[in-house]
Amino acid sequence: MSQVYAVTQRVLEASPERVYEALADYEQTRPRLLPAQYSEYEVREGGKGAGTRVHWKLQATEKRIRDCLFTVSEPTPGELVETDANSSMVITWTVTPAGEGRAKVVVETTWQGAGGIGGFFERTFAPKGINRIHDEVLGRLAAELG
Repeated sequence: MSQVYAVTQRVLEASPERVYEALADYEQTRPRLLPAQYSEYEVREGGKGAGTRVHWKLQATEKRIRDCLFTVSEPTPGELVETDANSSMVITWTVTPAGEGRAKVVVETTWQGAGGIGGFFERTFAPKGINRIHDEVLGRLAAELG
């Protein structure tokens, strides 16, 4: 098994505080940002930032659907870390200033992938799919804050 890593980033025309607040709002804002690959979205505990537990199904490919149950932590200011109880997947959202009234959002996703030839294909193609999904989330976030 080897680690699979994907990273997506975007600069948004909104303050870092506003961007972070929107990302940390799992009750109202987050559901509006999710593209069609997400289903069965449900906040199970909390709803704002650290301590939130949120469930969704993610259809990464036609055949691959992940049943995810994430617990959210905030290890440092401007950082949300979503850790999946059902797999090794961890999604880290980092918001930093990017000039006057702008914020840079970096989304990093990691998990332990398969070994062998299947693992090679997973490491090669899965990050591209995850990046497309997260880029769409960031586009919806930009529109939400615009």
